[in-house]
Amino acid sequence: MNLNGEPIVECVPNFSEGLNEETIRAIVCSMQVFGVSLLDWSMDATHNRSVVTMAGAPEAVAEAAIRGAGKAAELIDLTRQTGVHPRIGAADVIPFVPVRGYTLAQCAMLARNAAMQIWRRYGVPVYLYEAAAARPDRVNLEDVRRGQFEGIREAVKKDAKSRPDVGGPDLHATAGASAVGARSFLIAYNLYLDKGDVAAARAIAKEIRASNGGLAGVKAMGVLANGRAQVSMNITDFRRMPMDRVFQTAEKLAKQQGVQIESAELIGLIPEEAYTPDASWLRPIPEFDPAERVLERKLENPRHWPL
Repeated sequence: MNLNGEPIVECVPNFSEGLNEETIRAIVCSMQVFGVSLLDWSMDATHNRSVVTMAGAPEAVAEAAIRGAGKAAELIDLTRQTGVHPRIGAADVIPFVPVRGYTLAQCAMLARNAAMQIWRRYGVPVYLYEAAAARPDRVNLEDVRRGQFEGIREAVKKDAKSRPDVGGPDLHATAGASAVGARSFLIAYNLYLDKGDVAAARAIAKEIRASNGGLAGVKAMGVLANGRAQVSMNITDFRRMPMDRVFQTAEKLAKQQGVQIESAELIGLIPEEAYTPDASWLRPIPEFDPAERVLERKLENPRHWPL
């Protein structure tokens, strides 16, 4: 794909299913649209969640996301789904991210138009967040998801302020609602401790996250993932909060808890601007390959859409 030509937008939809590969393959297949490159997709059984990364022409990317939301509504039943990760919908979060030749404001309009189509085609209501937010109290995703599917499903029946921005007023009976928004690059970065001490992971997460007075733009939670203690983080502004500082702070906090960082992983891709060879935060990631994990490089050699 020619990065110097037409505008490029990234979209990273998160789906509330991480156990059934057949389901996720079907969702990913439904998103194949001309002008859209599939860059990455992964399943997380512990969080019961899957993340897809795609990029391409803005309107084509929006169409792919809309179709994915529809297929997720068809295949995922939240009344039978549980997981560690907070969620409100089958297609839980659909963020649009400007890459080249497109602004955040334009991504916000793209998100709002996609939200309307998700409701009209599939009857799934939408909450708008971050740059696409229609209300100031819904800018932060964690505020939108507070109460999760079960809590919000009941709240919308009693409180008009809890109702979706697009569609509704009730949630979809089995697919819930989707949070659709526009944001800058977010880096999803998980650290694994050398001991299965989830209390230590939670203590590190509490100290490092911005909401507790930690590092600006860092969201974190401590969980047990496949018997390993994990500090799961989203870094919302890597320019303001360098990734090396995030890692070094976590390393220091781990030492205070009597544990060490054993390994790390990325969920999705990172922008070229965030990549520096031999950066300390990348060293714990096994076999990190910039050709596969840096978005602009992966665009030159995207993945094949699954059959």
